[in-house]
Amino acid sequence: MHFDQDPLRLARDLMQFVDASPSPYHAVEQVKARLLREQFVLLDEREAFHIEPGTRGMLIRGGSLIAFVQGSAPPEAAGFTILGAHTDSPNLKLKPRPDFESAGFRQLAVEVYGSPILHTWLDRDLGIAGRIVLADGSERLVRLDTPRCRVPNLAIHLNREVNKDGPGLNPQLHLMPVLGLDTQQPQAFAELLVAALAAAGHSGLTPKDLFGFDLCLFDLQPSALGGVAGEFVYSSRLDNLVSCHAACLALTASTLSAEKTRVIALYDHEEVGSQSAVGARSKFLESVLERLATSPKDAGRDASARALSRSFLVSCDMAHAVHPNYADKHDKLHRPQLGAGPVIKVNVNQSYATDGAAAARFVRACRANELEPQHFVSRNDMPCGSTIGPISAARLGIGCVDVGSPMLSMHSCREMASSTDIGPMIGVLTEILGER
Repeated sequence: MHFDQDPLRLARDLMQFVDASPSPYHAVEQVKARLLREQFVLLDEREAFHIEPGTRGMLIRGGSLIAFVQGSAPPEAAGFTILGAHTDSPNLKLKPRPDFESAGFRQLAVEVYGSPILHTWLDRDLGIAGRIVLADGSERLVRLDTPRCRVPNLAIHLNREVNKDGPGLNPQLHLMPVLGLDTQQPQAFAELLVAALAAAGHSGLTPKDLFGFDLCLFDLQPSALGGVAGEFVYSSRLDNLVSCHAACLALTASTLSAEKTRVIALYDHEEVGSQSAVGARSKFLESVLERLATSPKDAGRDASARALSRSFLVSCDMAHAVHPNYADKHDKLHRPQLGAGPVIKVNVNQSYATDGAAAARFVRACRANELEPQHFVSRNDMPCGSTIGPISAARLGIGCVDVGSPMLSMHSCREMASSTDIGPMIGVLTEILGER
C-alpha cells in the first residue's frame, strides 16, 4: 500500500506528534486522541470485554498502549498481526525528593534514565513533563513549557582539556539542573507543579494533594525540518516516537474489514530493559491477545495457542544510519543510508529477533510498495543493542522481524532522521497489517 506521496506533510505531522509527546504518558495521550477520532473505544482491563468482528479497541497502562481491530475471522483461525514499538526515550528523571540547594543555587535531583549521551543535555533550555498522582489515585498530565531549568557546562577556562578528553561527567555530581537562585523564601518545586496544573485547568490543588509523580526533563527546542530541501528532521525523541507514529497511522489506515486481527503494542520502559508491569516483559500484550482469541462464543479451549501459532510481530525501532564522519563504525556491506527507506535489523545472537522467514515477509511488503529494504548488522567486533523484538517473540512464541527507520545521533538529546523515510515505513507497515 503506497502511503502519502507528500513527505513534508508527513514530516510535519510527525513533528507535531513528537513535540506534543515530551513523556511516554503524553505520547500515549496523543495516540489515544488519534484513535478516538477513528472510532476506537477505550476499554478497561478490569471489565469484561464485548468483542465482535470489526471492534476497534484500545487499552492503556501508564505509558503503554495496546490497540486492535478485531478481524472478521476468529483469531484461532486467522491469527494476529502485531506492530510493536516503544514510547520512552533516554532522559533525566526527577527523584522523589527533587529540591536541594548548592553554592547559592536551587537545583533539582535527577536520575539518569536509560543510556542518553549525557553531554548533549548540557546547556539546553529544559522543561519538565510527566504525570502527577493525586490522593485518590487519579492521574493528571503536567507539562512545564517554559525554560525552568538548565544543566550548565563548566567554562573551558576551568576545564582546559574538555575538547580533548570530553567533559568527564559524573552523573551524581554534574547533571543536576539549576532551577533558580537560593533566595530566603524559595518556592518549592511542588508549588511549581500545582501552578502548572492550575494553568492546565486542574485548579484547587495544593502541594499536599500531590502524592506521587513520574516526571522527566525534556528539551524545549521544537522539532524542525533541516537540510537544503527539508530532507532532514531534527528533533528529540525520534527514537522511538517515529515508530509509534508510524504504527498508529498504519493501524488507522487498515481498519477496513480483514480476516486477521490487527494490533499495535506501544510500550514504556524499553530503554531500561522492559522489566516492568507495563513493559514488553509484562503480561500486558499476552493477556489482551488471550482475551481477543477467546472472545468468539465458539472459541476452543486452545484458541489462544492456535491464534499465536498463526501470528506475526513486527518490532519497529530505529536503525543506525551510516555516519559520514564515522563510516568505519559500520560493517561495509550493511550501511543503511538516510533517505533510502526501511531497514531490516539482524543479529544472529538474538539481540534482534529477525530470521530468514520473517525477513522475507518484510521484503515482500517492501516490494509491494516498490521499495528495496536496507539491512543493518553490527560489526563483529562491536556489541549490538536490542529491542522489544526478542523479548516479545520469546514470551509469545511467534515469528518476529526487527525493523526500523535509519537515523543519526541516536540517544542524543536531539536526534536526526530523514523526512523522506517516514512515508515508506508507514506504507510497508500498512501493507503487512493488510496481508491475508
